[in-house]
Amino acid sequence: MRKPPSQNLLPQQDLPSHALSHPFSRRAVLAGLPLLLAGCGANYGSTQDGGFTVAPVDLTAIDRSPLRQEVAWKGKEKPGSIIVNVPERRLYLVLGGGRALRYGVGRTEGMNFRGTAVIGRKEKWPRWTPTANMMTAIPSYRPYAGGMSGGPDNPLGPRALYLYRDGHDTFFRLHGTTEPETIGQAVSSGCIRLFNQDIIDLYNRVPIGTRVTVVQ
Repeated sequence: MRKPPSQNLLPQQDLPSHALSHPFSRRAVLAGLPLLLAGCGANYGSTQDGGFTVAPVDLTAIDRSPLRQEVAWKGKEKPGSIIVNVPERRLYLVLGGGRALRYGVGRTEGMNFRGTAVIGRKEKWPRWTPTANMMTAIPSYRPYAGGMSGGPDNPLGPRALYLYRDGHDTFFRLHGTTEPETIGQAVSSGCIRLFNQDIIDLYNRVPIGTRVTVVQ
């Protein structure tokens, strides 16, 4: 996890053919695209949350594939289960009926966690404390050795889901990000990061005790 940039980034949407039939239609639709997508089921617009502002994702600047969407699912996991597919850099929440919600994630291939766990704790605007290894690798983290309070500049973002195994914290989390442009890429200091709007959505959908499987 790195310190957040000041801008957030996201994708350009395919337009229906009829939107291009008039010389001014394409321009008008593109101009209104961020608002159009923000009004859809997957909302990536700005929102107020817990006294903080969750910044909108710029829907014109990055690939759209990491955006949250419902997809077909052929796995045998029970509805409500979470599967994190590290090579794909995608997280799936099984809905049942052969469907799942797919979220884009950012995570390095060298992660040291795999297998199953459960969500043992959930936090809104969580406090973040860098590990000794993080501070060695990124000296700018050293001023936060005592921890950073929750807020827009906190690398964990607006929500964190803490994974436990056999009743013990694994120190592996699903959380938000201050760098939305990295979602879908192999970057992280150890945990799974999602768009802030997506981690809020996931947080609201899953209870403590939810089974999480991390696939390498």
